[in-house]
Amino acid sequence: MLEPRVYDIALLALGASVATPKEGIKAEVLVVQSFDELHNRSTEAKGKIVVFDQGYVSYPVSVAYRDYAAEEAANVGAVATLVRSIASFSIHSPHTGWQDYKKGIRKIPTACIAVEDAEMLSRMAKRGTKIVIHLKMDSQNLPPVTSRNTVAEVIGSKYPEQVVLVSGHLDSWDVGQGAMDDGGGAFISWQALSVIHQLGLRPKRTMRAVLWTAEEEGLVGSSQYYDAHKVNISNYDLVMESDMGTFTPTGMGFLGNEQATAIAQEVIKLLAPINATTHKPTAEGGDISFWVKNNVPGGSLLNQNDRYFWFHHSDGDTMSVQDPHAMDLCAAAWTVFSYVIADMCDMLPR
Repeated sequence: MLEPRVYDIALLALGASVATPKEGIKAEVLVVQSFDELHNRSTEAKGKIVVFDQGYVSYPVSVAYRDYAAEEAANVGAVATLVRSIASFSIHSPHTGWQDYKKGIRKIPTACIAVEDAEMLSRMAKRGTKIVIHLKMDSQNLPPVTSRNTVAEVIGSKYPEQVVLVSGHLDSWDVGQGAMDDGGGAFISWQALSVIHQLGLRPKRTMRAVLWTAEEEGLVGSSQYYDAHKVNISNYDLVMESDMGTFTPTGMGFLGNEQATAIAQEVIKLLAPINATTHKPTAEGGDISFWVKNNVPGGSLLNQNDRYFWFHHSDGDTMSVQDPHAMDLCAAAWTVFSYVIADMCDMLPR
């Protein structure tokens, strides 16, 4: 920031953002708190850097600003966007993530900024203070390269062609370590098979762990897996994904028909020794969404993840976020639920 004073703004480029020119972009700032306000003040936006200080409602609601800020601002003539990080709590930490350019609309640089900086700029703007920012970003969009899903399985003893799938994604953003998003989900999915193997158990159906590649860039690995295996969709008994934290488990999300849900609720009761018997009719996880949309029963981990968006897509996503005991409990819940379903006499009803 050059005016009203010199100040370094903490930022991270958003996924697929274009770079600024080498000399950067020097422009006056327009601060808005919603897309509606941007549209109402569209005549003020031309040639400006638009800052979105949209506040945090919930991730599904607030993430729209990260996804579409550049598109909306470019439509009214802005030269760049800075978006308040999608975070429920902040210690001056920007949180990155994917964003979408719409075909046919001019691509402008876009980045996330720390909550504190977005609020500071908003206060300045409300006082009528002129704000000027010199933005420099050297983002690069490189050609695609090959990456792969990682697959492991315990072959079923009676119905090896039928599959109970557990999963998490291996990729992460370049900040932090990706320990929470989604190292934890990948770990408990791998651990489910490891525990079954160590105990010498072999369920009737195949238990398969898939650690997805390129989830953050748009479910690339999981969509290709679905395309390759959907011909056998009738053999997929249950698909599960953990991608919302591996804090202390509270139960299982399960989405299926009435009969399948009744069965799942009985299985969840087995988690009483670790106080994880809550059921919610949900199967969170973009990587399994292709299957769930086509009526394959889906499952996800419920856990005490109220702090998840404190660290999400930021430098704070490190191993220090993870608690070994909580992860062991999550692995236990994940293993019990998937194994019992895989070892039932019949597949879950659809």
